Amino acid sequence: MKKFTLFCAIAAFCLGMTSAGIAADTVRIGHTVSLTGGASMWGQSEANAVDMLVGKINASGGILGRQIEIVRYDNRADATESVNVARRLVRDGVVAVIGPAQSGNSIATAPVLERAQIPMIVTTATNPYVTIDQRTDQLRPYAFRPCFIDPFQGTVAARFAVDRLNAKKAAMLYDVGSDYGQWLSNYFEEAFEARGGEIVAREAFRSEELDYRAQLGKMRELAPDVIFIPTTQREASMAARQARDLGITATLLGTDNWGSPDLIELGGDAVDGAYFVNLTDLDDPDIREFVAEYRSVYNVDPVLPNPVMAQDALLMIAAAAEAAGTFDGPQLAGALANLKDIKVASGMLTMDPSNHNPLNKPAVIQKVDTDNRAFVFVEKYQGE
Repeated sequence: MKKFTLFCAIAAFCLGMTSAGIAADTVRIGHTVSLTGGASMWGQSEANAVDMLVGKINASGGILGRQIEIVRYDNRADATESVNVARRLVRDGVVAVIGPAQSGNSIATAPVLERAQIPMIVTTATNPYVTIDQRTDQLRPYAFRPCFIDPFQGTVAARFAVDRLNAKKAAMLYDVGSDYGQWLSNYFEEAFEARGGEIVAREAFRSEELDYRAQLGKMRELAPDVIFIPTTQREASMAARQARDLGITATLLGTDNWGSPDLIELGGDAVDGAYFVNLTDLDDPDIREFVAEYRSVYNVDPVLPNPVMAQDALLMIAAAAEAAGTFDGPQLAGALANLKDIKVASGMLTMDPSNHNPLNKPAVIQKVDTDNRAFVFVEKYQGE
């Protein structure tokens, strides 16, 4: 019995030494991402892109001489689960977190990581209040993003509607239970009216509702030139089908949540010729190298924009750690806030330390082509 006890003690000691050795040679970076549920198509592509880049960084020596270990959990695109994931990542000892992708989940996650002094670099969360605490109007010191924000996205949609589609009247259909939809509707309305357009209808629905005939019926009588639908691809495709069934011929205009093959799968011919704003496009020259590498590794196209933004987030962490010379949370956050002219997957990035958003981040307009089951690059708007 004594020999067995002694053996266990020695084994425990050796295991502890091995773990300590691994910890000294690696650095843990968290990844909170939707691997299941309605956003899983983007989330799985995002995970692929992160793993691809980690392999390259580790092969070149890692960050500050330490190999990256990604600690990844499925947040199911749910706010409550995102908070649970954040708490697990804190316990797992990560030095920074990539994600979440959705604004509501990111806003829910931010306080958990802020208390732990762990920087969070979201991927495609575009709501301004991801990096600004709406209650206090104060900057969140540990929240950052590589993507544009909704005021710019709404402005780009309105500019395109007026300048390229010659729209005079617009209607809006949005989810009243979604911060994303509500805020984008506000930004689009403000920018559209500032350019001389008229909002003739502002119709809302509740989350999970998929029958919009009553709202669309009201719009039909008002004959809008465009209908702005800042929703998920599933809701947008259902709205498109119902609008066409009602005889509505207005051009449909959406946002970055539309950028999924599911839009065409579910919407069919009803979404043909629709336009939407996105963070990037497969034909965007700035991401040509990323797209080619992703195709060579996985033999499919990346589901944009999440995988590009996730790589941007990891490259931001790497650059900040090298600049700070440490993975200490407060120092890493300080370095992230002052990143300047660093090369990321989407191009060059400079962080605005006053709001933790990238400066001059561009947006693209894509057109839905159902015949070729593709999103066609139309034009690019430079950030302001």
